Amino acid sequence: MGAAAASLEVAEVEVSYGALQVLDSISLAVAGGEFIALLGSSGCGKTTLLRAVCGFVPVTRGRIAVSGRDITDLPPDKRDMAMVFQSYALWPHMTVFENVVYPLKLRGIKGNEAEKKVAEVLELVGLAGLQERPSPALSGGQQQRVALARALVFSPRVLLLDEPLSNLDAQLREEMRRELKSLQQRLGITVLFVTHDQIEALSLSDRIAIMRTGQLEQVGGPEDVYYHPATPFVRDFLGKTFLLAGKVLGIGGQQVNVAIPQFDTSPLSIQRSNLSASTNGSFSVGQSVMVAIRPEQVELWAQAPEGKLNMVPAKLQSAQFLGDRYEYTVALGSETRVLVSPASRQLKAGEKIFLELKSEGITLWPREA
Repeated sequence: MGAAAASLEVAEVEVSYGALQVLDSISLAVAGGEFIALLGSSGCGKTTLLRAVCGFVPVTRGRIAVSGRDITDLPPDKRDMAMVFQSYALWPHMTVFENVVYPLKLRGIKGNEAEKKVAEVLELVGLAGLQERPSPALSGGQQQRVALARALVFSPRVLLLDEPLSNLDAQLREEMRRELKSLQQRLGITVLFVTHDQIEALSLSDRIAIMRTGQLEQVGGPEDVYYHPATPFVRDFLGKTFLLAGKVLGIGGQQVNVAIPQFDTSPLSIQRSNLSASTNGSFSVGQSVMVAIRPEQVELWAQAPEGKLNMVPAKLQSAQFLGDRYEYTVALGSETRVLVSPASRQLKAGEKIFLELKSEGITLWPREA
């Protein structure tokens, strides 16, 4: 089942409620069959953007198109899209079959054809045989699947998902992430997915669009936005980061050397390819900078080994044994983070240790005032 995957174009879209501007000149191109997550904190405008795409919110300015066709002024039922809401929005007085068949009735599809389509989509989402089950008798995961089935039954070209996993418990949410990605890949459908959960965005998406106060801060693949943030906001919003204040000592070849005044150590050596995108690699000797590194790019040592670069002292605050690994809480400067180490490497809480900051994992940023 399924229609041909559609491309989606959002061009300079603005949404305002009186004097309050909620979306500010948003432009985003989604390829046919692509899965894009809109990621951001509460109130950043991601759900408003999704509802504008679906036609539930009028656009103040800009253009929305599906496969080149302008749909900006079309009503929701004419856009060939389906939306799954955070609350699932199932009708409690209806059975599974009645909930799922409803969009077909609106389109004049009845009888054997409708029954066949419902049976196909329920099989697809793992609910075969539950057609006559009352909606209130379903578990949270089953309700989520019914909402998906209802959205997919008429073969929309674009699927819009508004935090559909947020009402599930942690274990079921992880299971449904895998199922949702598998379903999208099998159908090849274009998906725009709203979430505030970073793990959902990183694990499900082909690309992530990070939003902040009604604007797009960065759009890119999961690894790209995680390891190569374009702005300080993305750097600090996505994942965890150690930040150290420093000063550029020298620039040469493929390396930038940075002194960290709070530590009596050799200068850090940073690869030029990892200088922050926002500066285009433009730094000068003597410039005040911020050194940023993800915890997984840090290795722990009881003693500083000979010949290793980028070694800085730290304090080991606590240690937890988790069978296959240790999780260590480490204080580096004013930052405290959890670092993971194999079970074979045991360190004691309270000890002074050394952290090796991997050169390829460090990004360098101008120090903000």
